[in-house]
Amino acid sequence: MDMTRDAQAGPLQVDVITLLPEVFEAYWAASMLGRAQAAGLLQCRAHQLREYTHDKHHLTDDYPYGGGTGMVMKPEPIFEAVDAVRRGGPRELVVVMTPVGEVFTQQVAADLAANVDHLIVVCGRYEAMDERVHAHLAQREISIGDYILTGGELPALVVIDAVARLIPGVLGGEDAAVSESFVTGLLEYPQYTRPPVFREWAVPEVLLSGHHEAIRQWRREQSLRRTRERRPDLLQAAPLTEEDRNILDRLEAECRQKENMHADLSAGSHLDEKSEFRADSGT
Repeated sequence: MDMTRDAQAGPLQVDVITLLPEVFEAYWAASMLGRAQAAGLLQCRAHQLREYTHDKHHLTDDYPYGGGTGMVMKPEPIFEAVDAVRRGGPRELVVVMTPVGEVFTQQVAADLAANVDHLIVVCGRYEAMDERVHAHLAQREISIGDYILTGGELPALVVIDAVARLIPGVLGGEDAAVSESFVTGLLEYPQYTRPPVFREWAVPEVLLSGHHEAIRQWRREQSLRRTRERRPDLLQAAPLTEEDRNILDRLEAECRQKENMHADLSAGSHLDEKSEFRADSGT
């Protein structure tokens, strides 16, 4: 599947079904997504789920069949809301935010950005959604991680933000997102700006040298070092070059050397303690 969005494609259209549309409207007005909409690269709308109910109290939830704690979101208003915003087409996708969905990753974001023109996002609340939403409406189910939130609004914003920034032109430069964490399979290298010295902490000299190749090498090594230390699991799938593997071999050797030095120091400390004990005891 193509993972690159066509720069000539029209704007990504996003419709969100939610009980809290004001959450989205506030964020879109104050963020990069607002600028993307003003530039015609993105079209976002948030729809109040209660508007698709037909009882006088505008109820969107009810007690679960079989008993249990919490309330379950009713299927009727969700189906009606999605039907109301559908436009049809092969590149339209209904995504339900749910803890039981696939875990959201940069690869999933790239997949959505490249292959979807109309994204319909359904946000849950309460204890759960009626299973018929999952079984017969959702075309993709997404979770942003293994923890519990009060609703699907924050996860939906995460997904929309991550997808939107991959649309050509949204970040203002074709290469703006290329070197960021997870895009290359590695964590991003450290970044610095002025002043060159702050509270006696200096910017690495290589970054001030103007030597582009030396800077590239430094950044790559720092990216590999950071990934190895903080997310070694990413190295298993990252596309590594021969240069990368040589750097990792050197970092591994440095690590072993430090461990050996620490072991020697610890052993020396124990010997000193034993010597002091023998001296104190007169033996």
